[in-house]
Amino acid sequence: MSLPHWRLILNGKSAGDDAVREAVHALRARGLTVDVRVTWEAGDAARHVGVAVADGVDTVIAGGGDGTLKEVAAALAAHDGDAQALPSLGLLPLGTANDFATAAGLPDEPLPALELIAAQTPRPVDLIHVTADDSVHWCANLGSGGFGTQVTVDTHEGLKKVLGGLAYFITGLSRIGRIEPIQARIHGADFEWDGGFIALGVGNGRQAGGGQALCPDALIDDGLLDVTVVRELEGELVSTLRTALTEGKVAALDQVAVRTRLPAVTIDAAAPMTLNLDGEPVASRRFEIRCVPGRLRMHLPADCVLLGATRAAVVP
Repeated sequence: MSLPHWRLILNGKSAGDDAVREAVHALRARGLTVDVRVTWEAGDAARHVGVAVADGVDTVIAGGGDGTLKEVAAALAAHDGDAQALPSLGLLPLGTANDFATAAGLPDEPLPALELIAAQTPRPVDLIHVTADDSVHWCANLGSGGFGTQVTVDTHEGLKKVLGGLAYFITGLSRIGRIEPIQARIHGADFEWDGGFIALGVGNGRQAGGGQALCPDALIDDGLLDVTVVRELEGELVSTLRTALTEGKVAALDQVAVRTRLPAVTIDAAAPMTLNLDGEPVASRRFEIRCVPGRLRMHLPADCVLLGATRAAVVP
């Protein structure tokens, strides 16, 4: 039986990474066919994925951060055919925060990450489909709005290069006390919320913005979106957010968050707002968001907490 044929789509920022080069050479030495394509500008990832599908490769690997994962997953999802007809998806985490990879428990070193792809059978995973005005977007990890989105947008690229995920933390602290709530109606099947929020998460994965676990119980294979709304607060706002950033994050947010799980949700904002979709800021007054079950197959750790079947196996 022939060994798999892989196509690694590598973010140009990591093109000179010696550890990536050595990992690719190691896999090739074991008999795997690993082609490498580098992205430099918008549209490159979609073009490389299109060629990979036409070439009939077995697995497409996103080499980068959450944004690269989104671009590759979106390009695969845009093709006709069910998940079995498309190449499986792997992730080589090389971004600043690697929020999806961290939550999924993926190795953070190139060779172990590629070895996991070789060892693990791909599992069906959901994707998030977002319609904003006349534009359509796909999201693999999490859509976020409010405080977390502004932190991500405002964090300087140079700071991210030097400090990695810590850069988001520092930017977040600098913005505390300058947070304006967003007025919106958020609704879906048997769910209705209307008011001002300071943070919003619509999750397939669990965290964004360098470790903020907005959707700490999200699963990637349950056919549902995890929705978290952190409502507008009064005097306790600053202390609550400071605790969220410095002392555990999830526990602090649980005190002020409204949570639900839905197959689809609509956001109607009083004024144009920005939703950050795995690093892509999208502005609109209305977002229609739905979960597309099992849209792709992805290589994940056997004990990945994002997989519902895994959770069912370990919980009595």
